[in-house]
Amino acid sequence: MKVFITRKLPGNAVDLLVEKGIDVVLYGKDRQISRQEFLKNAKDADGILSLLSDKLDKDIISRLENCKVIANYAVGYNNIDLKAAKEKNIVVTNTPDLLTDATAEIAVSLMLACSRHIVQGDRFMREGKFKGWAPELFLGTELSGKTFGIAGAGRIGTAAALRAKAFGMKIIYFSRSKNEALEKSTGAKKVSLEKLMKTSDVISLHMPLTDKTRGLIDKDHLNLMKETAILVNTARGEILDEKELVKMLKARRIFAAGFDVYENEPQLNKELLKLKNVVLLPHLGSATFEARTKMAELCAKNLINVLKGRKPLTPVA
Repeated sequence: MKVFITRKLPGNAVDLLVEKGIDVVLYGKDRQISRQEFLKNAKDADGILSLLSDKLDKDIISRLENCKVIANYAVGYNNIDLKAAKEKNIVVTNTPDLLTDATAEIAVSLMLACSRHIVQGDRFMREGKFKGWAPELFLGTELSGKTFGIAGAGRIGTAAALRAKAFGMKIIYFSRSKNEALEKSTGAKKVSLEKLMKTSDVISLHMPLTDKTRGLIDKDHLNLMKETAILVNTARGEILDEKELVKMLKARRIFAAGFDVYENEPQLNKELLKLKNVVLLPHLGSATFEARTKMAELCAKNLINVLKGRKPLTPVA
């Protein structure tokens, strides 16, 4: 049997597959694979280990001749047409739980960087502009006593809230269902999305991208935010109206925003590069040795299980 992996990964995923007698074809270039190259390598594969940046739409899936399983190297799987996969009896798996702490830490890092001008301060020093302590140099905002609003109170949102609670922040959340564990551990209160946007000092987005959440944080919701508010997005760029948010940041309608994901990723809205009240990261949510290694291992185990006739560990379809 053959497994195609679309990018070199940390960890021992390849070794695990080879040990089970599975042939591995690894895309050797350190860049995003093209559609043509993907089809050339994956067409006759029995299993595929894909990245969240690999768009496996209906057309691509229809051309997979032998595929039995797609192991997606991510928690989200909006890059895969699940309906098309189901029609071809292809199992789709993901990597939940393993990147919870890593992504929550990035969300909190962005919150801190935005609230205290960390990136601007670093650049200021490197450019030789520091002439000594000054009373009003890069004044930021304290987090203690402020309200941390989570839009999407799943595993990552909950982990971020626990960290925010350690800073002495009050927690509110918007979610489809009540999160009793979050409420018990942090004293969080469930509120409407409108109230969350209106009353939070920091808003952290943690929703999966679905038909219901695409564009959910629209112009009307964004304009409910306080002028002193910070917005952090480590979920998916398509969840919010990025163009409207950029307008608000340019007009100083909110204090700052931290981005780890973008609406047209990897393309970036060039206006963001001109703004001093934003922090921009290149999708680093799960970028720790620990998380990425465990993700690769889980993908390998899911591939092995399905190809050996067993149930996958973390199926999504």
